[in-house]
Amino acid sequence: MLVKEIMTPHPVVVEPEIPVTRAQRLMREDNIRHLPVVREGKGLVGLVTRDSLNRALPSELSSLSIWEINYQLGRIQIRDVMVREVITVTEDVTVEEAARIMISRKIGCLPVMREGALAGIVTDIDLLGALSSLMGWRQPGVRVTVQVPDETGQLARVATAIAQAGGLLVGGGAYAGDQPLRSNIVFKVRNVTLEELAALLKDMDGVEILDIRESHWPGAQD
Repeated sequence: MLVKEIMTPHPVVVEPEIPVTRAQRLMREDNIRHLPVVREGKGLVGLVTRDSLNRALPSELSSLSIWEINYQLGRIQIRDVMVREVITVTEDVTVEEAARIMISRKIGCLPVMREGALAGIVTDIDLLGALSSLMGWRQPGVRVTVQVPDETGQLARVATAIAQAGGLLVGGGAYAGDQPLRSNIVFKVRNVTLEELAALLKDMDGVEILDIRESHWPGAQD
């Protein structure tokens, strides 16, 4: 999965000269937490977030009246509080690479560039949505996590057994287990019952069921 598949295209943007009060209003009205800052002819020049905007405002404002606060905020422009060195990615970056960048830099979004111009924005919420999609979160079924030997072909062996029993895989993945020489596999399966799937996996050599449960997205229909 690539960034272009999950990003928000054509995000709401602001110019450097607008007051922070307008940026706050845009964030509130559109329920967004990140605003790329663009200047005509120069493209992306900065970024403001809801948190960084709040942190950047002068602390002395808290001692003023509401009218004085609004007056002072109206004088502060986005260019006074925006992040100028913005970390960006391109559309063809994988979602796991985008996640690695955001985690390592401790940031909540990445503007997405196309040939030097802003094409979209990807946020931590988008990445959570991508993870949920990979796990088939909108699909009803049975969610099972098993531990298998850390050997070539184990994921295919389990998936094939489920398919031969009539199960339809609608999501899943593999990750390193906490036991030496063991790996964990998680599947979302339709067309088999929890009892049928549990019985199938218990009969497989080297397979240990770590968790198995019914999994239904609220409002989903079978």
